[in-house]
Formats: sequence, structure tokens, C-alpha cells
Amino acid sequence: MMRSISSLTQVVNLKSVIISLLAVLSTWLCLKLGIKADFPLTLIATAIVFPLVFSIGTAYTRREKALEEYGAIKASGRALYLASRDWLPKRDPKRDDELKSALHGLLSACRDMYKGSLKDAAPHEERVYEAFGRLSDFVTGMREHHLSPTECSRLNQYISRMITAFENTRNIYEYRTPRTLRAFSDFFILLLPVLYGPYFAYEADQFLPNFFFLMPILFALILVGLANIQDDLENPFDQIGVDDVAIDPDRFIASLDMGLTSREGPLGKADGEAGLDDSDLQATDTEALAR
Repeated sequence: MMRSISSLTQVVNLKSVIISLLAVLSTWLCLKLGIKADFPLTLIATAIVFPLVFSIGTAYTRREKALEEYGAIKASGRALYLASRDWLPKRDPKRDDELKSALHGLLSACRDMYKGSLKDAAPHEERVYEAFGRLSDFVTGMREHHLSPTECSRLNQYISRMITAFENTRNIYEYRTPRTLRAFSDFFILLLPVLYGPYFAYEADQFLPNFFFLMPILFALILVGLANIQDDLENPFDQIGVDDVAIDPDRFIASLDMGLTSREGPLGKADGEAGLDDSDLQATDTEALAR
């Protein structure tokens, strides 16, 4: 319920109320002065609706791209952690913790950078590249632990994919949908509900006298609501809209050891406890077939 109310306040806000009031005032004045005209509605569709629909579609595509690249960063980071945990004969918890720290620092820097303004992005961007440097040092350390060159090359490819994903999301953060198109729509959203006062007065003859305000309010709410949806989708990282991409480093790091079975026996037995060897597994399969 609270989420629905929060979503509604994102669509209907102070701007909606102000433009609705201006449209109602314009309609009331036209009724008082007897100014009525049957304006074509295609003007509203051409000047506002079509540009807004295009901008919303573009902004939604940007959000989906951001989600895809964020998923690529997490997937490559998880692959690096699995390599640290499982690819060497002996597991080193300290090495795993250092990698977790680097991954947490990377995601935290990305989150702080994308939530802030462009003018404050430089320090966070430096933290991002510092985290990538730590990941590169991690691969060098794996080589020193006698990981094969082929496998080290694969780890470098994971880091390269993470860097590519970061650069793509940074472009989404820095560049917006066409600014002139947004300015064009905002201008006519403010202007047309007021200029269409004679049309609303003309249509008011079909309503009860006390309901003349319904048409201008509906027009204003619809047009401003579409504009607000587009604004919320414009930056998918700012955490203002309910559909924004939430970067959660703590949750990602906590999920790295989910399903941990390697180095603990086939069924998750800790070191020193009896796991199932091949003969046990064969006996288990035989019993299952017998049943």
C-alpha cells in the first residue's frame, strides 16, 4: 500500500497541482468572458504526447541497458571470487577477503558516483579506478600462486568486461535523452493547458455547471504525469523514482558464499568431517534405483 502511494506521489506532484490550477483558472475566466472555441486536440498530441512517449521509451531503454551492465559487473565479480576460492589447490581466506573488499569498494564507489551530481563525480570515479587496480593486483597475485597463464588471462577478461560495463553505465549517467526535446515538451506542458481554456469552456456546456473544472484538471494531470514519469526514468541511478537501479554492495558481497560446497566435501561437510566418497555415492545411487 505504501509503495503504491509513493508511486502516485511521483506522478502527481506540486507541478501537477500548479498547472491544474492554472488550467482551471483559464477555463473559469473564459466562461465568465464568454470566450469559447473548438480547438483541435491533435495539437496536444503533436506538441506534447508524441515527444513524451518517445522520451519515455528512450529513458526506459537506458534503464534496461543499465540493469544489463550492472548485472555484467556482478557476474564478472562473482566469477573472480569463485576463481579465488576454487581454482587453486589450497584456499586462502585472506585472499578471498581482500577480493571481497575490492569488489565492495568498486560497487560502493559506483553507487556514490551515480547517486550524486556530475560536478561531484570525480572523487568517486577515482575510487572506481582504484578498485579496478586492486582487482588487477589480485590477478597478479593469483599468478604468483602458480595459477596457469591461460586461467590468469581469463581472469583479466573478467576485469575487462567489468571495466566495459562501468564505462557504459557511466555514459548513461553522464548523458541524457535529447535535452531540446525535453525543453520543447516542458514548454508546451506549461502553455497548452492554459491556452486551451476556450476549448475547455466550450466543452463545459456538456457538463453540469459545477463540473466545468474536470476537463482541464484531467488534461493537466495526464500531461504532467507523463512528464514526471519521463523525469524519473531519466537517471536510473539517482534513487528518486521507484523504478531506479539500486546498487547494493553489502547484499552482493553477502551472496558470494551462497551455495558454498567446494573445499567442504560434496555435501557441504566442513574440513575434518566425513564426506561422501565415490563408493558412498555409488551405494546411494544403487539404493535409489532399488526404490
